[in-house]
Amino acid sequence: MNSRREVFASTTDAPEDAQDPRPAAASGAEAVDGRAARWQSHREERRRELIKAARKAVHRHGSDASMEDIAGAAGTSKSVFYRYFGDKAGLQQAMGEVVLGQMQRRMQEAAQLAQTPREGLFAMVSAYLQMAESSPNVYAFITRLTPGEASAQDAIAASGALGNFFEQITEMIATPMREYLGEENESVIVYWPTAAIGLVRNAGEMWLGSPADSAKPDQTTMAGQITDWLCLGIAPALKTTT
Repeated sequence: MNSRREVFASTTDAPEDAQDPRPAAASGAEAVDGRAARWQSHREERRRELIKAARKAVHRHGSDASMEDIAGAAGTSKSVFYRYFGDKAGLQQAMGEVVLGQMQRRMQEAAQLAQTPREGLFAMVSAYLQMAESSPNVYAFITRLTPGEASAQDAIAASGALGNFFEQITEMIATPMREYLGEENESVIVYWPTAAIGLVRNAGEMWLGSPADSAKPDQTTMAGQITDWLCLGIAPALKTTT
């Protein structure tokens, strides 16, 4: 179980070349460009390392982990994280782009194996719940406003990462619907996927945050329940009580 949950969880100077491989006639501008490119590559790699370390720290310490907690777990200082991400909201945004990108790819892969729109919906909902459940702390960290931050918006929504994620998922839902329903149902295709996203996110997050007990559905059951609500609504439940 621990290894499954780990899935969804020292600063060095840019290395100097032992020997410059460029021709002796290289201009000063080319030398500067080469050093700049190596430094940029180093910074990008270091940024990826810090995001990975922060993700592990949040997974273990909780979604309310402080920058000091995160830096300590990463074996570095807060100033390093501030230098690369600006503030905690910036770190949330950067981590969100990585995690949501992985979630989107997982959902897309699952949907591509489906034979019908309903199977596709179930596959995407199931993949979404699996990824979120693999580390509730990381999921909460990238989708919640940090208390005390100056921003009045959701940290990831402000960066566009969360909005882009749900836009992409909405299109993933709409595409097979358009194929099966045809243009005469365009109003359904335009509005329904957006409403569906709201239902999936709100129900999924409520399920994710509910305590583990005998009344809580397992992930597969919950994915099936949400898919039924999307396709049939609550009409079947109402019929059994009237």
